Amino acid sequence: MTSDPRTAGPRPPFPGDQQQERPGLTSKMTPAPDHGEESYVGKGLLAGKVALITGGDSGIGRAVAIAYAREGADVAISYLPVEQSDAEATAQWVEKAGRRALLLPGDLRDAAHCRDLVAQTVSALGGLDILVNNAAAQTVNEGLDDVTTEDLEGSFRANVFAMYYLCQAAVPHMKPGSAIVNSTSQQAKIADKTMLIYAATKGAIASLTIALSNLLAPKGIRVNCVAPGPIWTPIQPIVKEAEQIATLGEDTPLGRAGQPAELAPAYVLLASREGSYMSGALVPVTGGTPMY
Repeated sequence: MTSDPRTAGPRPPFPGDQQQERPGLTSKMTPAPDHGEESYVGKGLLAGKVALITGGDSGIGRAVAIAYAREGADVAISYLPVEQSDAEATAQWVEKAGRRALLLPGDLRDAAHCRDLVAQTVSALGGLDILVNNAAAQTVNEGLDDVTTEDLEGSFRANVFAMYYLCQAAVPHMKPGSAIVNSTSQQAKIADKTMLIYAATKGAIASLTIALSNLLAPKGIRVNCVAPGPIWTPIQPIVKEAEQIATLGEDTPLGRAGQPAELAPAYVLLASREGSYMSGALVPVTGGTPMY
């Protein structure tokens, strides 16, 4: 990877005709996303830790799983059952790093499943030190009438309610020094007119992160969030038209979409002792697009 941020990843145009049905698979994307498979080098920053990553099968979640494993953590990966092939590929990278991988398929919109994810992680891997709330559902709209009740409720259940249920279940198992890292988005502040509901959920995540950080600081548990910009993950060919895919990231100051591997260091920082005085923070990784 070059040190020039303008060319550290592929620049548009991308092949536009590669739309997918939900939830989308990494294996069908061109060019293949970079999750740090060949580039991320660990420093032992998470040695002996246990992490649960939602949406850990692909995209940012896979990059975080690879990075955490190379930093010394065992990793539990939450994903939808139809994403099994992607999840197995991620698990292979975790195990190649010499760490344990636990695959946990299911639907985060189910509160009982969220609680079960934590219980299974603790039972199989011996504890829980890091919770990464990364999975998300995205819906797009042209006008107010384009969003159905199912879209609205499903988005909030997957993006916000699940985060709350997971934190509720995880915190009793966490010790001082543990960390929660949430995935929000630049849409939490930019709020594009075509992403009414997605932006609303991401704004809720940003606010929930601050409130949780205040609530859990006395327990020695830090809570932060990362705000990605346009990142080359399977969510893009699900919700975007061919022209939007082809030009993804073109309008950022750096002129390109980010790669999942470029997000992983932020998640490592916020989970490790390197970020020990960071709590309640929102870390933008947006290719230079301002959020304020």
